Amino acid sequence: MTLEFSLTQEQEAIRDLAHEFAVNEIRPVAAHFDETEEFPYEVVKKAHKLGLSPAAFLPEEYGGQGLDFLTELMLNEELSWGCAGIAVCVQSMALAIAGIRSSGTEEQKKRWLPEFTNPDRLVLGGLGLTEPDSGSDALSMKTRAKRVSDGYVLNGTKQFCTNGGIADYHVIYANTDPTKGPAGIASFLVPKGTNGLKMGRKEKKLGVRASHTAQVILEDCHIPLDHRLGGEPDADNAGPGALGALMTLEATRPGVGAGALGIARAAYEFALDYAQDRKQFGKPLWQHEAIGFKLADMAMKIDAARLLIWRAGWMATQGRPFERAEGSMAKCFAADVAMEVTTDAIQVLGGYGYIKEYPVEKWFRDAKIYQIWEGTAEIQRLVISRAIAGSRASIKIR
Repeated sequence: MTLEFSLTQEQEAIRDLAHEFAVNEIRPVAAHFDETEEFPYEVVKKAHKLGLSPAAFLPEEYGGQGLDFLTELMLNEELSWGCAGIAVCVQSMALAIAGIRSSGTEEQKKRWLPEFTNPDRLVLGGLGLTEPDSGSDALSMKTRAKRVSDGYVLNGTKQFCTNGGIADYHVIYANTDPTKGPAGIASFLVPKGTNGLKMGRKEKKLGVRASHTAQVILEDCHIPLDHRLGGEPDADNAGPGALGALMTLEATRPGVGAGALGIARAAYEFALDYAQDRKQFGKPLWQHEAIGFKLADMAMKIDAARLLIWRAGWMATQGRPFERAEGSMAKCFAADVAMEVTTDAIQVLGGYGYIKEYPVEKWFRDAKIYQIWEGTAEIQRLVISRAIAGSRASIKIR
């Protein structure tokens, strides 16, 4: 087995393009959108036109460029280094794309995925899984999908939806038959403007404030029969059921980890520069062991997180399943690192780290959500423990 850490020329070019975009287009407006909580449409449109959105990573048969998953993770790190909230907006079409790819039939994929790839038209995606009374226990959802002669009627409320109410396409999970348990769960593609689809309360958040988070309310929301992803179940096709939701989350977790990594790196680099420039007691801050060791720990954690994320990206690119919950490992560890590094960065800056004049407090606020969404830190550890203990898997060194 060859262990190779070098990047291809294409990967380096895309990473450089993403970093340049973060420096020139994202960083200068990050504070503005954090303050106003407006959706950064123009920035997202520019990113999409440059090929920096998830559409570029769709296979060529669906209109994408067929770029690999590892490259997508690098891209997400760079954009999140610029601003996590804006990066979420750029990446948000993946919420619908992942749902269509994991649960849709081939006919559905060919019908809807190409809509996301037009560089001159921004198509936003959204995902409706969490509900007011079901977060980590997502499969206990109360949203119902009732079969009628020409389709389905959806009723329920989805909570904490990225792009809730403004997405061009929402992937909504609903229960078609509570007596069937997880097998009764199905996903539906609900286009913007569908009768009965409404935006509820827009949330005011601690961090990632550029991203739009709101309730999605479904009141007798009628959708055509062919908008059930995976098609109608029959004797030969039971449909993806709850597995579709789990596959969607598993596919997106390494990307969430990459976002957390970008935040951690931004905070670390800022703290390092500060510690090199600021002098106390006659020498630079970093030369005081209390600060120098803290910076060393930050650097080690960031590199370790990146290795976990890149491993997950490499495995996905090779078509290898996450048998030991490698996606959850990457997401969970990187999220914890982001929280730890941003906390330490504030400590390095002292009082300056606590005021809005400096960006470190924003990175601290942005980091927290990564321990919560796409499965909390506790849920990730539950997934990992079941994977390693249930399979009696071990790390083999030979």
